[in-house]
Amino acid sequence: MLVPVAVLALALAGCAATKDHYAAGEDAQQRQAFETASEAKAGANIDTQATYIKVVDQMQQQGLWFASLAHIDALEQRWGVTPESTRLRADALRQTGQAAPAEAAYKKLLGTSMESAGYRGLGLLAGARGNFPEAAQLLRQAQRRTPTDALLLSDLGYASLRAGQFDEARLPLMQALQLRPDSAQAQANLALYFELTNQPQQSNALMEANRMPDASRAAVRAAANQMRQQDGAAPGASGTVAQPGDENFAPPLALKPSRWSGLGGVRTASQLNPSASPATAPLASNPSQQGTP
Repeated sequence: MLVPVAVLALALAGCAATKDHYAAGEDAQQRQAFETASEAKAGANIDTQATYIKVVDQMQQQGLWFASLAHIDALEQRWGVTPESTRLRADALRQTGQAAPAEAAYKKLLGTSMESAGYRGLGLLAGARGNFPEAAQLLRQAQRRTPTDALLLSDLGYASLRAGQFDEARLPLMQALQLRPDSAQAQANLALYFELTNQPQQSNALMEANRMPDASRAAVRAAANQMRQQDGAAPGASGTVAQPGDENFAPPLALKPSRWSGLGGVRTASQLNPSASPATAPLASNPSQQGTP
């Protein structure tokens, strides 16, 4: 019996596609196995605690929060728990959506050499809950201990704006931009301050000088408009103001979208502003989450 040419061609194409599919899957498995083996080998070859902490810190800067938790376990099994390892664990727990254990870990840092990181993390957790007056208070405690951290200053200024504390926001926002003039986060926050305090010329000049993208400019202005419309959102007022609703605006309290956002990695704008789109938001160029992850 002869098989029609068309049917035979389809069968051959199906076999080829299946073969390619399995080949691709096998290749991916091999790459994963190689990376896992390389990671394990690298961990085994690390002979000092300081070096291991640096390796874990680099992993977190790359957004590998879940993997970093495994290495923190290995680090602490080998050298014991330290304020540095606790800070790494607290940041990873927060970034992977485990707020309660993250808060407990941050509180352990209070009274240690990493006290600033403890207050900072607690402030970020408060911001994630929408309690911006508390966030500003906690971030101010962190700032008193590390007064030249530009990203912390920017977060403090932003939290103050969201709490309606406009006068208190000015100084940290100005300091943040002068300490880190290249920071898109600091630029956007200061522009938002100018918009909220009826200084459109200064806002325009700032955005023009830094060649801020049109989408970011529109997002800052939309956020300012929405915050003005809330009760108590006039300059000098107190209390919590509404979240910016523009989909292009990502609050800088959530600096960078997590590569694991679909699995609970929560370094995304949706923590503080569910309608935000992190992909188009003005984000800080340095995801240093010793600080603000």
